[in-house]
Amino acid sequence: MLFTASYGALFSHRCGRIEHAFAVPVPHNARATGSVPMSADAIDATIAESVASLLPRARTELAELVAFRSVADAAQFPKSECDAAAAWCADTLRAEGFEDVQVFDTPDGTASVYGYLPGPAGSRTVVLYAHYDVQPPLDEDAWLTPPFELTEREDGRWYARGAADCKGGFIMHLLALRALRANGGVPVGIKMILEGSEEQGTGGLERYAEAHPELLTADAIVIGDSGNFREGLPTVTATLRGMTMLRIGIETLESNLHSGQFGGAAPDALAALIRVLDSLRAEDGSTTVDGLEAEQTWEGLGYPEADFRSDAKVLDGVGLIGSGAVADRIWARPAVTVVGIDCPPVLGATPSVQAAARALISLRVPPGQDARKATELLTAHLRAHTPWGARVTVEQVGEGQPFRAELGSPAYAAMADAMRVAYPGQEMQAAGMGGSIPLCNTLATLYPEAEILLIGLSEPKARIHAANESVSPEELERLSVTEALFLRNYAAG
Repeated sequence: MLFTASYGALFSHRCGRIEHAFAVPVPHNARATGSVPMSADAIDATIAESVASLLPRARTELAELVAFRSVADAAQFPKSECDAAAAWCADTLRAEGFEDVQVFDTPDGTASVYGYLPGPAGSRTVVLYAHYDVQPPLDEDAWLTPPFELTEREDGRWYARGAADCKGGFIMHLLALRALRANGGVPVGIKMILEGSEEQGTGGLERYAEAHPELLTADAIVIGDSGNFREGLPTVTATLRGMTMLRIGIETLESNLHSGQFGGAAPDALAALIRVLDSLRAEDGSTTVDGLEAEQTWEGLGYPEADFRSDAKVLDGVGLIGSGAVADRIWARPAVTVVGIDCPPVLGATPSVQAAARALISLRVPPGQDARKATELLTAHLRAHTPWGARVTVEQVGEGQPFRAELGSPAYAAMADAMRVAYPGQEMQAAGMGGSIPLCNTLATLYPEAEILLIGLSEPKARIHAANESVSPEELERLSVTEALFLRNYAAG
């Protein structure tokens, strides 16, 4: 006879950690003899138990991986850090039985890691994606613990740069595959791809995939680089904004001048740059780029303003910028950000009129708009709003198209079933994500028949791209279970 599992109490919390509560009556020696087939519920339970047992190993591996300062910018960190991180990932894949493991150079000068794990004869193929490059730590003094040392704090979360975005995504993939192998094997072929320049937006892997389209052909692609809308709420990402990154430089003088002797008539390049940057926002803070539509609305999961203020840690008394619903502003409309300015720091500054200044500008481009057209409009805007006849140069340093998922596909049905089990009492939600993953549109173009799903560990508390980035071990556990169950469901579909 079949035996059943009571899975409704899959996850409960005690002391901030997950405690598993299973009631799985198994006849004596049933597993040993194989005489009694396991029910689907019992398999779900054993997969979850396997993931739980593997968490200590996962923490050790994540600690090793985040220790590499793999910022894909040689001006900040040596390239050897990225090379070492890539080698670690490749060695890990080989140890897991992956074949054809390779670290290959991409056109932007960075490296990506690939490996193939064969599935049963005739089975589907699924790509699992993450990236091993990370954002720089920013102000290391703002970190409460070292940014490249995985540290568990009193809240139970694991802190380090890349813990959630996206080295933790690779560990999530490994946990899911290991749990499946401990319970009958991985039922699909797996292509693992780990990018080395995602955070830079330089498009190396996209260009490589376009030149080698056979590399990532698959039936489904799981991008492990997004996150739940809120911790404990299972979420797939339905849309991504694209992006363009421009560097603007302004020159007005042959050299700096004494502000007392020449100020008031000499054109100040920094003041000109400030004028240009201010032209990119309306009075309420909305993005205003000449010719670029900025009134779109979001249809779907809402984002209450109070929740957003808490997630973003907006200071008391400071208002949000823009108009419309919060979800409109962050998921459906363009958003410009000045991400850096080259000008004299306050400490050590002299009373001078500045001869030159430059800035790096990011424009997030919502679904329904073309990133290349947005680049053209932003470039024209910057030139048109440069005052006083100042010399201006505009250089593009990164671009990626927006993305919209097809939520009605069989793969999403398999994911919804998996999330329903891994998050008892919860249904899969679909949300937008204001960030960009340029590879998604490239893959959608190269493999139009492949189903692309986005999940991951970057829920609001993770604070990705900021100081004190962290990952919730509970979310790592739940999402690893989710991915394992998804692969099982998808194979059977």
